[in-house]
This record gives sequence, structure tokens and C-alpha cells, in this order.
Amino acid sequence: MNYRHAYHAGNFADVLKHIVLMRCLVHLRRKEAPFRVIDTHAGAGRAHLDQAAASATGEWQSGIARLFGADAAPLPPAVADLLAPYLEAIRAENPDGTLKVYPGSPLLMRAMLRAGDALIANELHPADTAALRGLLGKDKACKVLAEDGYRILKAMLPPKERRGLILIDPPFEEPGELIRMTDALKGALARFQTGTYLLWYPIKDEKPVARFQRGVAEVCAAARVEPPASIELLLRVPRNPLILNGCGLIVVNAPHTIHAELQTILPELVKRLDDNGKGTYRLGPTQPSP
Repeated sequence: MNYRHAYHAGNFADVLKHIVLMRCLVHLRRKEAPFRVIDTHAGAGRAHLDQAAASATGEWQSGIARLFGADAAPLPPAVADLLAPYLEAIRAENPDGTLKVYPGSPLLMRAMLRAGDALIANELHPADTAALRGLLGKDKACKVLAEDGYRILKAMLPPKERRGLILIDPPFEEPGELIRMTDALKGALARFQTGTYLLWYPIKDEKPVARFQRGVAEVCAAARVEPPASIELLLRVPRNPLILNGCGLIVVNAPHTIHAELQTILPELVKRLDDNGKGTYRLGPTQPSP
């Protein structure tokens, strides 16, 4: 599966990933001390939904369009409050309320930075790197890199602020990506044990996902951090390994508020994003093998 960001901008997987990302950043902002965010596979930073890549798939129409825009039904008040930072960042890109542009994770992260906070956005694809530099290259709070997404963790951790969030969201173009993510997390925790890590993964076949979750939990146990949170959104029972049945995030050093917040958010997401009546979500700690 090639999950280059532009082709899937604003789809159900982006919606889940970015909501969790924004809630974690809200938590980081609650303390005055500065923090640093690192996006290891940042993409181009912004997607124009009427242009070739996004319009070729149209996946945003069954994703973010069901939360934002003229055709989206109002959200329940409690959900609207939790999604406000996310939807406000989207509104900033679409001030007339018509959904034409979707901000990627670098722009969402930038929207949450305060004076003294910093962003490192890394992207290896040349065209996307150029686009990202056009967006953030002159911003003093941001640094754009074009390196291997896993390799930068060795150079950039720990951050000088000693507070931070790292998003690891590769395109899954090569086999063994889940193993690479697990190994990268192990090295990162050895350098920066207290960081918040978000690891995104597709759900096609449940068996490799289960191995990945156990592996991450074992890495966390060895690093003496709490069992990570597992957050999954499934559009269908994952019986067909050839299609994207759902997606998930593992959150290491998750904010203590995230479970209750997602218990409020996820039922509404399933209601809006599920087209076949088979959607569900899973939320809980990830444990190592007995």
C-alpha cells in the first residue's frame, strides 16, 4: 500500500490521526514550558482537494467533509468542543466555509505552536519537500528536513526543550514498515523516554497489526514507560487483507485525558464515517505478550 499523503488527504484515516494529534497538542500546551514537535514523514503540508492527487480518489468526501463544510450536520456540543482546535485549523484554510483545502499534520502542528515552541517537519519525497519548504521554510519556529524519517530521530532526540511530541506516519511503500517503526521507537525512547509518540498504522490484516502492538508494548515495558494507548477506527471487519479496513494509532506516554476524550469522540466518528453499518472503534491499553 502506498499511503503518500496527498492521495488520501482528509480521508477517514487522516481524520482520526489528526484529531488524536490535536488532542495531544492541547495537552502539551497546558504547561507553560516550551515543547518541540517532530513530524518524521510530513508530506507536502497542504492538500488542495480539487487538484489531481486528492480529486483522483475523492476520499475526503467520506472523511473530513462529514465533519466540516456546508453539508456537515452539527456536532454534539461535547464533541464539537473537543474537535474545536482541529476544525478551527481547517477553517483557517477555508475561511469562506467551503472545503477546498485540507491542512496536513505540519500545518496542524504549526497552528498549535506558541512563542518558544518549535516544529521539525521532515519529508524525503522531493516534490513534497519543496512544497513543505514553500509553506514553512521562512518560519523561524519551523525547520524543514529532507532525510530518512527514522534516521532523524537519532539526530533530533532528545529535544533541547525536554518536552515534545513525535508523529511517525510513514507511507507504507515497503514491506517491514511496522518492524521499522518498532525499532525506531526503541531507539527513540532510549534517547527521550518522556516524549509523546504517535505511531500511525493501516489495518488490512489483523495478524501483523497484533504483532506490531505486542512489539511496541514490549519496547515500552523495557523502557519503563506505561503501556501505550491503542486507538483504532474500523470501517469493516478486517477480513480482506487487500484493502484498507481501518487504521489505528499507538500513543506512547499518552495524555491522561485522552481515553475519556476519545470515548466521547469515537462513537460520533463511527456514526459519520461508516457507510455500511459495520464500523466500530477500539480503545484501550496495548499489552506485551504474557
